[in-house]
Amino acid sequence: MKIIIIGCGRVGAGLAKVLGMRGHSVIVVDSDARSFERLGKGFKGKTVVGLSFDREVLIKAGIEKADALAAVTASDEANVVAARIAKQMFRVPRVAARVYDPRKAEIYRRFGLQIISPVALGIDRMAELLTFSQITLSETVGTGEVDRATVEIPDRLVNRTVADLTVPGEINVVAITRDGKTFLPTPATTFKSGDVVHVVLLVSSLDRLRDMLG
Repeated sequence: MKIIIIGCGRVGAGLAKVLGMRGHSVIVVDSDARSFERLGKGFKGKTVVGLSFDREVLIKAGIEKADALAAVTASDEANVVAARIAKQMFRVPRVAARVYDPRKAEIYRRFGLQIISPVALGIDRMAELLTFSQITLSETVGTGEVDRATVEIPDRLVNRTVADLTVPGEINVVAITRDGKTFLPTPATTFKSGDVVHVVLLVSSLDRLRDMLG
C-alpha cells in the first residue's frame, strides 16, 4: 500500500517505521525538516516538507494515488483538515486522524472521519484496569461505536457455551485463546478454565457484558 503520514513526531515517526518494515510504501509530510531525523537512517520511505493541509504539498506527496493517509500532527485542527481534504477532495480510501480532545473527537466522527483519540482511549483503558480486570478494551473499531475487547472467563461461565456469551447485534465472541493457541469458536464451543475470549461489542453494551460475566 502507498501510505501518507502527516506529522513526524513520535507517533508519526513510529508509525512510519512500522509500516515501512511491513513492506508498505510510506511518505511522511512535516513542516519541519529536522523532524525527519526521528525516522532514523534505516527508513526507506520518502519525506516531503510542507504544511499538512496545503494542496500542492499533498499532491507532491502523491495523495492522488495514495491508498491511505494518517494525520498525526500535534494540532487537532490541522489533523482534521488534512483528513477531510484527503477524504473529500482526493477520495483516499482509508483516512484516520488523531484528535487529543475527546469532545472534539466525537464531533469530528459525525463528519464520517476515522478518529483516534488517545486521551479517551487512555481514560477508558485506565478505568477498566482499576475497576474491572476481567475486561480489557483493546481497540475502538470504525467510527467509535464498536469496541474490541478481551475477556477472562470467570468460573461461573466455565463449561458454558459461546452462545451463552452472545447477544446478536450487540456482543459477539470472535476467537478464544486457550493454552497459548487462538482459534475460531462455534456457538456450541464450551468455555474452559483459563480461556481468554476475544469479543466485539457495541460500546453501549459494555455494561451488559459486565452483567453476563457476573
